[in-house]
Amino acid sequence: MNNQAKLDQARERVIDAVSHNMNLYGISDSIGRLYGLLYFQNHPLTLDEMKEELGMSKTSMSTSVRTLMELKMVEKVWRKGVRKDLYKAEEDWHKNFFDFFDIKWRAAISLNVHAIKKSLQELHEITESKDADAEIQASAKADIQKLTEALDYYDWLIRLIDSFASKDIFNYIPLKK
Repeated sequence: MNNQAKLDQARERVIDAVSHNMNLYGISDSIGRLYGLLYFQNHPLTLDEMKEELGMSKTSMSTSVRTLMELKMVEKVWRKGVRKDLYKAEEDWHKNFFDFFDIKWRAAISLNVHAIKKSLQELHEITESKDADAEIQASAKADIQKLTEALDYYDWLIRLIDSFASKDIFNYIPLKK
């Protein structure tokens, strides 16, 4: 096997592994393959170049690139004299993880916290109601305790995400041993 074939094989092995594990990010294998392709490029690519490399339709390629851009895993770049949009992969995997975690988890936390606070309000009304059944009031109090603990969890999770954004996490878990 010549050196070019070895290089291609080594890259393909990593691209396959990355694309298969992108489901952890809620991303399809094909979008993972696109990220892998861009990751190993030494220069930005156009949609047409990506389409040719991966054999995907231009529409599918455009949607895939947009998904990766929303996750901040790919960015559009400018190069003098080139009229088509060019894209390159974010090569810092720590940043990719932090950005993904921030984008996805903050939205999920916000949704859950909103639901919990609304439910807590209703549960407090039950516990303060003079005509509520004692068993229902007891259940409401138990639910209030559970949901208060859930809010504590979400507070902790927000602080964890903030530690990623501020890079304070590296004070506890350094990049290298």
